[in-house]
Amino acid sequence: MQQLVCEIAKKAIEKKVMIATAESCTGGWIAQEITAVAGSSEWFDRGFVTYSNQSKQEMLGVSEQTLETFGAVSENVVIEMAEGVLLHSSAQLSVVTSGIAGPGGGSEEKPVGTVWFAWAVHEKPTRTAVFQFNGDRESVRKQAVRVALEGILHNLTI
Repeated sequence: MQQLVCEIAKKAIEKKVMIATAESCTGGWIAQEITAVAGSSEWFDRGFVTYSNQSKQEMLGVSEQTLETFGAVSENVVIEMAEGVLLHSSAQLSVVTSGIAGPGGGSEEKPVGTVWFAWAVHEKPTRTAVFQFNGDRESVRKQAVRVALEGILHNLTI
């Protein structure tokens, strides 16, 4: 993933874009991949690890009603998370994840491996995606990190 992060770095520096993350199921892994590259402080502002619903509310401004109505693993919540990152950071681009990495916690409606993503950019509509990953907990999380990073690069190239 280092090559992918280096591509992100090049584009972010070119466009003078700061990036921030908010992670639930990936637990800071996206931020870790970014900060593993020397010089990332030039284009990476911060990472929020908002694992609990309370932290999503306190740190990102996600509404309690949205969490109760749709659940943490939902499009509505990741949109509020991504937009909250922009409000609570110096970033112009954010990426967030919320999912069920397993081995437990899944349901018929939201099985293990379900991960919602959102990418927010100032003054543009927030983009979302949902993926159903296969594999164990580490595999689901690793796949989610890759999708999140690929989405950052995509947002930097459009």
